[in-house]
Amino acid sequence: MNDSLTNSQAEKVNVAVIGLGFMGITHLQAYQRNPIAQVTAVCGLTRLPVNGVLHGIAGNIKTSDEIYLGPDVKVYSTIEDVLSDPQIQLLDICTPTPLHPRQVIAALQAGKDVICEKPLARTSTAAREILEAAENSSGLLMPAMCMRFWPGWSFLKKILMANTYGKVRVASFSRMSELPKWSKQDSYASGNDAGGALFDLHIHDTDFVNFLFGRPRAVFSSGVLAADGTIHHSMTQYDYPEGPMVHAEGSWLLAQGFNMAYTLHCERATLDFDLSRGPDALLISEIGAPIRTIELDQEDGYAHEINYMLECVKERRAPNIVTARDGLIALEICEAEEQSIRTGTLVKL
Repeated sequence: MNDSLTNSQAEKVNVAVIGLGFMGITHLQAYQRNPIAQVTAVCGLTRLPVNGVLHGIAGNIKTSDEIYLGPDVKVYSTIEDVLSDPQIQLLDICTPTPLHPRQVIAALQAGKDVICEKPLARTSTAAREILEAAENSSGLLMPAMCMRFWPGWSFLKKILMANTYGKVRVASFSRMSELPKWSKQDSYASGNDAGGALFDLHIHDTDFVNFLFGRPRAVFSSGVLAADGTIHHSMTQYDYPEGPMVHAEGSWLLAQGFNMAYTLHCERATLDFDLSRGPDALLISEIGAPIRTIELDQEDGYAHEINYMLECVKERRAPNIVTARDGLIALEICEAEEQSIRTGTLVKL
């Protein structure tokens, strides 16, 4: 670290955000709220700050406000420039999925710590190459699987681990979005480079199913394909021979907006989350008791995952709420789901 840095700066984690679309801005906002983060640099090809201001952009959940980065934040146009900057410790990669393997591996080989937006790669083969690079690097790596940190969802993990309401009998998950239109010429939703709704959207629930119940034995999926073969809607049944019954649905076919939901039927209660209910999103119905609303943390999962990664970097400990191998497993399951959709068969894992 540069000796000219002040003590207050030296105590912070110097961060560079790579990719300045909706997720890049979302992550930048989270870093600005965290006292141990110092946004040192940003990097992009087409969207760059003007006079220290990065204009807002639309995403599937909301439209972000413009963000003031200030005059001291360095602006780069290539990741090579970022990697050659000795001040930068943590790279936050928010670029399109096909770029992830090359960028993550280069950052790890440079000894940087990395948080990478999901999916970690487009294929499990590429993800394994990333894991190999991570094993041979001093840098830390975490895929940004934000649902493991999302209020109402992280709560669910704690409830199940404590066996508060008994075994889960049936679990269903739903994640619905309108077709992405925020990328240049709507290119994000066309072609299969990003993996369609299955790898962009549904992978959140695939990962969370694995987080709660472990790797399924097999999957059976059906889907709706666009004219170019991109999967725009998927429905998957995950096979757990000893239970529970688990299924998840992901879609880009919602007419407007975005919503996510789950329902878990346990032995002694039903847990029901629906984002569209606002403050009443999470309801618990216990046998013989009134339905009650659970008050949730107002910080979203993006902020929680970034705060967690910053803590890991400061303490030099490997992330374990979500690991790089978890990112690989999510891809392996999604690949099985894609195979099932395209063949109409049950696919074993």
